[in-house]
Amino acid sequence: MTVRHAWLCDFDGTIAPRDIGAEFMRRFATTHAPEWESMLERWRLGTLGSRELAEFECAQVRVTPREALEFIRQYEIDPHFAGFAREAIARGEQVLVVSDGFEFYVADRLAAAGLADLPRAANRLRFESGSVVPEFPFAGRGCGRCGNCKGEHVREARARGSRVTLVGDGFSDRCAARLADRVLARGSLAAWCAAEGIAAEPFADFADVARFGRRLAEESAGASPHADR
Repeated sequence: MTVRHAWLCDFDGTIAPRDIGAEFMRRFATTHAPEWESMLERWRLGTLGSRELAEFECAQVRVTPREALEFIRQYEIDPHFAGFAREAIARGEQVLVVSDGFEFYVADRLAAAGLADLPRAANRLRFESGSVVPEFPFAGRGCGRCGNCKGEHVREARARGSRVTLVGDGFSDRCAARLADRVLARGSLAAWCAAEGIAAEPFADFADVARFGRRLAEESAGASPHADR
């Protein structure tokens, strides 16, 4: 069965108001090598991909799985996200969490909100004798710069016949924003969309996203019955 509408939702800074991945890296880096700030600035300027940055940062991190979970469990997701997701799914829509962060904390925080079964795609982190090794199973056929190619997730959803709404806030959402049918943006993504001439609806939290979803559903229900033939 074709899902007519798919929501692709970023995690760090969007579903989770704080950037858990960035704070995890800062907390467990044993040394802030002199080139760290330089790497971050290159990433902000777009001359360094997020995959290369993640590999560099992970090389500095020393942490056990227990320490990692204890740290990330101080962070909560948007209290309106679960309600939004359940409402959208009840309408027959797909909700997919797409993150250029790491699966271990995305999965844990979604499970804590009762959303353990929600589809998600994120990078992986392998814990090895106090060190961490990043893995990128969703790098896809995109530009090769991102760990998780969100643009590829948009293409896959559209290939299944879905119209796609992206919900995001930052650098890793830009490729997807260029391809999505609709964009809900805040933070640096909103500013970038404005500069690039990409139409984007502002949102403060997932209560706003839920209202936007209801409006889309009402507009769709009021459309001509022959509109999709």
